Amino acid sequence: MTLIANPIHQITVQPSGRAFASQGEETILAAAIRAGVGLPYGCKDGACGSCKCRKLSGSVVHGEHQAKALTPDEEAAGFVLTCCATAQTDVVLESRQVTDESAFPVKKMPVRVAALEKLAHDVMQVRLQLPAMEKFRYHAGQYVEFILRDGARRAYSMATPPHQQDTAPGMELHIRHMPGGLFTEHVFAGMKEREILRIEGPFGSFHLREDSDKPIILLASGTGFAPIKALILHMQHKQITRPTTLYWGGRRPQDLYLDGWLREQLAQMPFLTYVPVVSEALPEDAWTGRTGYVHQAVLDDFEDLSGHQVYACGAPIVVDSARTSYIRQGGLPEEEFFADAFTSEADKHGA
Repeated sequence: MTLIANPIHQITVQPSGRAFASQGEETILAAAIRAGVGLPYGCKDGACGSCKCRKLSGSVVHGEHQAKALTPDEEAAGFVLTCCATAQTDVVLESRQVTDESAFPVKKMPVRVAALEKLAHDVMQVRLQLPAMEKFRYHAGQYVEFILRDGARRAYSMATPPHQQDTAPGMELHIRHMPGGLFTEHVFAGMKEREILRIEGPFGSFHLREDSDKPIILLASGTGFAPIKALILHMQHKQITRPTTLYWGGRRPQDLYLDGWLREQLAQMPFLTYVPVVSEALPEDAWTGRTGYVHQAVLDDFEDLSGHQVYACGAPIVVDSARTSYIRQGGLPEEEFFADAFTSEADKHGA
């Protein structure tokens, strides 16, 4: 009997008809990225659920993942997490967010720390210089991964729009301090300018869908503002003037660490409305703005979301709450919710 050591299966995505091959034990998502097919995804670790889609036919086996990302009932109903699903046969999936990412190949490259600036007591702006003559192309909203010495990875969204690469190759990241965190402790306590790091990217399916004229809701919590900043600058550059409302939430006013910069953009973007929301303001903050949960503020203002697109970034609990409530209560079409949940290492391991 002849054994096939490295079986190859065809993965087809409907309704686009895009197809690619998966090899051996690689996940469907890994195969899609390798083939330049842009399936939706976020964390790549079975924690956020962004890559979840319906399986129309075929058989898969799931690796380790969290129940909140794919419940047993959802799996029984035919849903899969492409980031941890391995094809056992040819598979047909349904995903209406598939895009062609072949123009933006994933690269590994060294980068140099160009500048460090604290934007808040627990948020560091890190500017990275890319290698000379290195073309790095990406969508506004995507992220890169730092490859640490032990092989561990840490993902951060770029706050820099891609068109700036033409005149000033580099990127800006907003990194929140996680006490005890392997990488962020170094960022806040030991990182120096000119330090050399290694990154890989771009990753993620979070980016503006420019083939629509629907009004836009931007939702950010904490450093989820980083990719939103890139989107705003991209919209300025492309002269996209769709009605846009940005909700940015933090516990305290100081968590809205680029509030001043954002207000300056409003003069140049009359189609943009900014709604800051604070959930735990103290008397000494003298906060007179909106309070409560930032995702709920959207529902308070927009009873009907059926004609909108929503782009949400930040803490998984905010993104998950927004997705559920906007679809169930606001009537938002499921395919018009685009998200990047910032999963920490604790989130990935269910801590």
